[in-house]
Amino acid sequence: MTTTPTTRGDGRRSAAAQRRRQREREIIAATRALFDERGVRDAQIEDVARAVGINRAIIYRHFTGKEELFALTLVGYLDELRVELLEAADEAGSDHRARLTAITRAFVDYGLGHPAFVDCAQTLMRRTGPELWDEIAESAIYRLGRSISGCLAVLAQTFEAGTATGEFAVDDPHLLANTLYASGLGALQLARVGILVKEAAPGVPTVGSISAEQVKEHMVTSALALASAGAGQRS
Repeated sequence: MTTTPTTRGDGRRSAAAQRRRQREREIIAATRALFDERGVRDAQIEDVARAVGINRAIIYRHFTGKEELFALTLVGYLDELRVELLEAADEAGSDHRARLTAITRAFVDYGLGHPAFVDCAQTLMRRTGPELWDEIAESAIYRLGRSISGCLAVLAQTFEAGTATGEFAVDDPHLLANTLYASGLGALQLARVGILVKEAAPGVPTVGSISAEQVKEHMVTSALALASAGAGQRS
């Protein structure tokens, strides 16, 4: 069969697209490795380029900037987290309070085990919506939103199911899921710092310590309380 010019052109474009996607995966994998090794603040574009064996200018051919690279690296963390949340929920069975407890603990354990995930997520959350739209391509925003919503869906579905049985009383499962995610990132930072600030006397500050386990159990208690508030009043 004779190969037409169009067919040859399509093949070249397809091969080029595959090479481009492979290079993007390599860059994201190198960024993730640097995040895990050094932390988000100490990972520079030059380091990523060096790890992949390319010039930093090539990175900007694939990504709009550092924020987009951070966003797509965060996607990998979130997809892993979603698997852990789903596994925790499945292991807890049909008891919705047990499911919420297991999901919350899985979130904390993942954050403690991957501090760069917390830093990366918090870095992006410091940007406003319009800033993210200006700095990150629409396709990357979509991928990030899909990964975040996948994690939050595990929580929201637990709230919906628990509310249906009367164990919970959540009017807006998605709002509560988003709120717990945002506050959970802050609590994970508190667990990392391990310092509790309080007053020894009026106007006299003092510093104590707080363990990661204490933060975890506080998050579980808070999640259950928020989900269950007013449940006894519904009939």
